[in-house]
Amino acid sequence: MSRISTTKTLTAILTVAAIGALGAGPASAQDKNVTEDQILRALAPEKKPLTRGLSVGPQQATADPAAAASEGKLVQKLRGRSTRSLSATEREEIAAIVKDKPKIDLEINFDYNSADISAKSLPSVQALGRALTNNDLKGSVFVVAGHTDAAGSEGYNQDLSERRADSIKRYLVDKYGINGTDLVTVGYGESKLKDANQPMAEVNRRVQVVNMENKATAANASK
Repeated sequence: MSRISTTKTLTAILTVAAIGALGAGPASAQDKNVTEDQILRALAPEKKPLTRGLSVGPQQATADPAAAASEGKLVQKLRGRSTRSLSATEREEIAAIVKDKPKIDLEINFDYNSADISAKSLPSVQALGRALTNNDLKGSVFVVAGHTDAAGSEGYNQDLSERRADSIKRYLVDKYGINGTDLVTVGYGESKLKDANQPMAEVNRRVQVVNMENKATAANASK
């Protein structure tokens, strides 16, 4: 009997990360269902320190221009692309961008061997939808990345991770009117286990949503 068939419940962890808020550590939700406010507080971009110029007074610190330009270029290239069209190189580029950014982990259950969101997890997904359409976050481009544990074949897990990312995207588009081109979906299968020491652990079954915090890119691309 395969390892997949013995799994009673497949659980996904939804990790929401905001790009641009440097230095913050991950925030974890203890309850399986979290509130919109918890998500908003976790995703709020960190206020960058002010630096005082010699003649122009206080100035807002800015990120590395080269890095910001590279991120913006990647976002533009991926917007509107299908999940399965992304190359391994592009998936790694996305992974590099989201590394070490602030996160919130939400447990999202899917039906067995399926990408259908379970009824008991809908409150968390709905809270996410409300948060992403809140004025503080509305208009940004988001990356939705699916992950699985190590049960089953590599190919099967890659496909499942992509379908689960697509499932979250479809729900957000259908129920909250989020522009589909502002949600970039990617699948990682079992290649990026959150707990490599326990490859079968449910903590590895997750969907990661990243706030690219690039409202100018989203607005310009729609013109």
